Amino acid sequence: MPAQPRRTRRLARTLAVAATGVTVLALPILGATTASAATPTVATASSLGYANNLDGWIRASLQVMAQHGIPGTYNGIYRNVIRESSGNPSAINLWDSNAAAGTPSKGLLQIIDPTFNAYHVSGTSWDPYDPVANITASCNYAAARYGSIDNVFGAY
Repeated sequence: MPAQPRRTRRLARTLAVAATGVTVLALPILGATTASAATPTVATASSLGYANNLDGWIRASLQVMAQHGIPGTYNGIYRNVIRESSGNPSAINLWDSNAAAGTPSKGLLQIIDPTFNAYHVSGTSWDPYDPVANITASCNYAAARYGSIDNVFGAY
């Protein structure tokens, strides 16, 4: 029988340890190598020291935006979030022209996937429903299109 690949042996050992009743904090992902300093940390409100709520999401986004030179203020973001989603990070618009075209608006600032992908900011999640990623990408788009999220006073 041929030798097992190294990652398969590592997973088998980990599963064997787990089966013995020893508490295992985390199992490696098949095919993954050990974690290293090169593994990027995704910015979330919690990872940046903010509460996991609208206030924390905005503050975390502002911190990431500052690191990337993206303009915007707390008040400009808050005003647009309340108008677009009432602060619901799971909001999705299934009835407008974007939805009819197959790309519904999602998240706090109701961004569509192609725009989210084009204006995604490194260091944030690639999930458009992630509050920090949604706000930051939307503000990046608003900065490119309008100069700042602060200049947006209606659907964009």
